[in-house]
Amino acid sequence: MNQEKKRIGFFEKYLTLWVAVCIAAGIGIGHWTGDSIEFLSSMELFSVNIPVAVLIWLMIYPMMLQVDFSSLKNIGKRPKGLILTLVVNWLIKPFTMAFFAWLFFSKLYAAFISPEQAGEYIAGAILLGAAPCTAMVFVWSYLTDGDPNYTLVQVSVNDLIILVAFIPIVGLLLGITNITIPYDTLAASIVVFVVIPLLAGFITHKILIRRKGEEWFRNEFLPRFKPVSIVALLSTLVLLFAFQGKTIIEKPLIILLVAVPLVIQTYFIFFITWVGGRKLKLPHAICSPAAMIGASNFFELAVAVAIALFGLQSPAALVTVVGVLVEVPVMLSLVNLANRWRY
Repeated sequence: MNQEKKRIGFFEKYLTLWVAVCIAAGIGIGHWTGDSIEFLSSMELFSVNIPVAVLIWLMIYPMMLQVDFSSLKNIGKRPKGLILTLVVNWLIKPFTMAFFAWLFFSKLYAAFISPEQAGEYIAGAILLGAAPCTAMVFVWSYLTDGDPNYTLVQVSVNDLIILVAFIPIVGLLLGITNITIPYDTLAASIVVFVVIPLLAGFITHKILIRRKGEEWFRNEFLPRFKPVSIVALLSTLVLLFAFQGKTIIEKPLIILLVAVPLVIQTYFIFFITWVGGRKLKLPHAICSPAAMIGASNFFELAVAVAIALFGLQSPAALVTVVGVLVEVPVMLSLVNLANRWRY
């Protein structure tokens, strides 16, 4: 039986290219403007940089529009896939990320990175590992013939758990690395970048579906927000790398060094989830999205919190941005694996 070949959208397919262009642009801007760009970093409110906060909010809000709370009533019908997702995302993934980050930044990279810098690099990796993916999962699920309704349930539940689990897990793991934790800033970041967009998305979702219908909302309204989210993401990267430009020019090897543990973690979590799904006898349409959710990250949230906690020019912020750079090519390779292992 011939199946329609699934295709990723033009932007998603070349996201790594766009990210690379923005990195180059940001580094160039940072190099040529010098200290004059520093005035942007001083625009803060409660330790949150205002320009970056606005851009990141514009990235996150369109994702929250897709959360359908009514889908949560179906959780009890097929719980094993959801249980697997929650165990991997909240009981395994943050801790393996912290381990790989500690191993590489504190031990294997000790000759290249000072202990103080290592602590912040580890912190950035922890922020990535504690934030399971929301938006791009729908793309990965589609490309592997995942069950879209079940994927929506998995993502919706993860979004709700972030509200209560992200701060304790990050606080615990940052405490292990001896990083001083400003809990007020961490809590403010969750409110600004999760709670408010989630409530705004929920209210918008309800009002528009009531007035225009589900089909109009999915097929006309949501696609209009994709360019907004894209432009906000790329603009954020330009800003971040403008502030990181001097460090990168002086130490270009750091991008590669940061990417290595992030890539290893991604493949490791994918294989753990895939094997777990097979052991639980999950159908491919549920197992594959579960593995994709576990492997990928809510990098928008991680970037936002890293900036709020450590600053625009921090090693922690750099790690989260490198996470954006490596995510798409690595996830596309995992999509190919999942399709090759279809059962």
